[in-house]
Amino acid sequence: MGLSCSFSSLSLSIEVLLWSLLWQCVIGTALAWLLARKHFWGKGILDGLITLPLIFPPIVIGYALLLTWGRNGWLSTLLPELLRPTVIFTTKGLIVAAFIAGLPLMVKPLQNAFSHVPKRLHEAAATLGYSKWQTFKYVDLPLIRKGFAAGLILAGGRALGEVGISLMLGGNIVGRTETLSLAIFNHVMDANFACANTLSLLLASFAGLSFYILRRFGAL
Repeated sequence: MGLSCSFSSLSLSIEVLLWSLLWQCVIGTALAWLLARKHFWGKGILDGLITLPLIFPPIVIGYALLLTWGRNGWLSTLLPELLRPTVIFTTKGLIVAAFIAGLPLMVKPLQNAFSHVPKRLHEAAATLGYSKWQTFKYVDLPLIRKGFAAGLILAGGRALGEVGISLMLGGNIVGRTETLSLAIFNHVMDANFACANTLSLLLASFAGLSFYILRRFGAL
C-alpha cells in the first residue's frame, strides 16, 4: 500500500540517486585528488565551501541556490536566455541538491585516502615509465578503494535523505519533484501514516544496508 501510493517518488529518488552518485564519482573524486595532492591559492576557500553542507542549515543553502539560479536570480540575470540554467523545480534541481548535500561526505574520506598514498610509490611508478593515468589506475585506485566506497555510500545515503535543499530547488511538486523523503513529509501532513510508515521503513532499510556494507568491507 505504501509503495503503490508513492511509486513515482521511489522511481524519482532512484533516478536522482544514480545521477548524483555519477557526479560524485567524477567531480567528487577530482576535488578530493585536487585537495590532497595540489597546493594552490584559494585551496582553503574551496575546502571550506565543500565542507559547508555539513555545518550549514540545508534550507539556507537551498535558499542561496534559489537566489542564484532562480528565474530572477543574479546568475540568470547575467547570462543570456539560452544559457540560463533550468534547474529550479525540476529533476535537475533535485540532482543538484543531492550532489551538493553529499559532496563533503564523498570528498573527505577520499581526500584522506589520497593523502595517505606514499609518494615513493608514485616515484617508483615514474621510474617504470607509467603515465599519470597508469599510476592512478595501478597505484592509487587499489589504495583508495575503501575511502572511495565509504564516500560513495555515505553520499548516497545523504542523497536519499535530503530534504532541505531539495525542497528549495525541487519545490516538492507531487508527481514531479517529490522524492521519498519529501513524500514521507507530505503523507504525514495528510495524516496518511500508513504510507509514511512504509516509506520510512524503506529508507531506514537503505540506511541499515549501507551501514552493514561499510562495516562488512572495513570502510567504517
